[in-house]
Amino acid sequence: MPRPNALDTRFRTALRRIADAGQLLTYGDPVDTHLEAAGIMKQLDGQGTLLFNAVKSYAVPVVGNLLCSKETCEAAFGLDYRELRACIDRALSAPCPPTVVTRSPAQEHVVTSGIDIARAFPVLHHTEADAGRFVTAGIVVTRDPETKVYNASYHRLQLIGPDRTAIKLDYGRHLRLAFERAKRRGESLPVAICIGADLALQFAAATMGSQMPEDADELAAAGGLAGQPIEVVRAVTQDLLVPAESEIIFEGRIRTDETVDEGPFGEFVGYLSPQDQVPVVEITALTHRDRPIYHAINGFGRETVMLRKYVLEASLMKVLRVAVPIVEDVEMTAGGLHRFHVVVSIRKAAPQHDGLERNAIAACFGALKDLDLVIVVDDDIDICDPSDVEYALATRMEASRDLMILPAARGHEYVRIGRNGIRAKLGIDATVPFEERHRFARCAFAPVAIDKAKLSRSRAAPAR
Repeated sequence: MPRPNALDTRFRTALRRIADAGQLLTYGDPVDTHLEAAGIMKQLDGQGTLLFNAVKSYAVPVVGNLLCSKETCEAAFGLDYRELRACIDRALSAPCPPTVVTRSPAQEHVVTSGIDIARAFPVLHHTEADAGRFVTAGIVVTRDPETKVYNASYHRLQLIGPDRTAIKLDYGRHLRLAFERAKRRGESLPVAICIGADLALQFAAATMGSQMPEDADELAAAGGLAGQPIEVVRAVTQDLLVPAESEIIFEGRIRTDETVDEGPFGEFVGYLSPQDQVPVVEITALTHRDRPIYHAINGFGRETVMLRKYVLEASLMKVLRVAVPIVEDVEMTAGGLHRFHVVVSIRKAAPQHDGLERNAIAACFGALKDLDLVIVVDDDIDICDPSDVEYALATRMEASRDLMILPAARGHEYVRIGRNGIRAKLGIDATVPFEERHRFARCAFAPVAIDKAKLSRSRAAPAR
């Protein structure tokens, strides 16, 4: 029986909602997995979810740009962005452990011999400079060999053989910690790579940092986001529970005794990540549902950053509500890749609130390591409108006193202007003192009702 406020976050349900909202674009001609599909995804990035029904040499369709915009994210869940943030907050504060089932759509077809990923699925070659074909929307599920906590996280996988991939494991990530523990024990690390997973799991897997500590179970967090347990089933060849509603699952193990060259690959910051030595995943089973759909994400595409936008905003609001209660809202901006820049709205209600805008700046940098720019504005500024934010900078910020610079702080290592992740962070106070708000009040016009039927465009100049 469904729980109150429970959401159906299954992959195919999300696709139906997106289509019903008019946000699904279907590409008519057959496309090639080599550069063409990814190139079309990039050209149409942000315009809607993209479905390739016909892929050359494959019977499996490809979905790209799935969550590439505010509109597609809201349509996928059937929620507005504030409701979606509330669900993410629920994932962090009220996790719901999964339910084990015995039958799974993800295991309607099982292959354990003669495995050939490249032949079975339309894995894309994204940019000409990439080292090869990469699985980019795979959520890697594992169980830590020591803590026994389940982790789910995004990691790219480069195809290096019929049943082998290279896997990029960044330092500081929970999967990397589990891998290092398995290596100390002299064991391989069992994993399941889930493609076309439940959207609640996709968002839980995108959560990181202090809001998803190492002892937090991402499968339970996904249940918290959905408001009901997600269903899991025992893997066929590995000692793991895997999400039952995935389109495709690669079962395997990360070897701890072998590395290979991986990369380059076009990453979310728009640059190629360099070639590096990384571990190898041996694939022991391919399982999938009837007529599976392959999900692909361009590395340098809006979906990569949109996935984390609402997660990071919810995480930031959770911290700011406690630290600086006058904070009204936050907006992780598109130009900052929904990760590096944030605009914060505050409401000053008394002289004692002056200065708290600067506390908010400090709290933001403490909450999200990757933030490099925080702009704080008054609540009469629309933080979702870049022009209105720039208006606040133009009319309410005085550079000699309103800039806060935090030198040599830790950020993201992919930002090349920094030094291995070290760069200065900038806070901008574009608010006005409480006592001077009247001086900065903007002109108000009458809310006149306009009959748009009486408007027309004319090529003729007004008569004199």
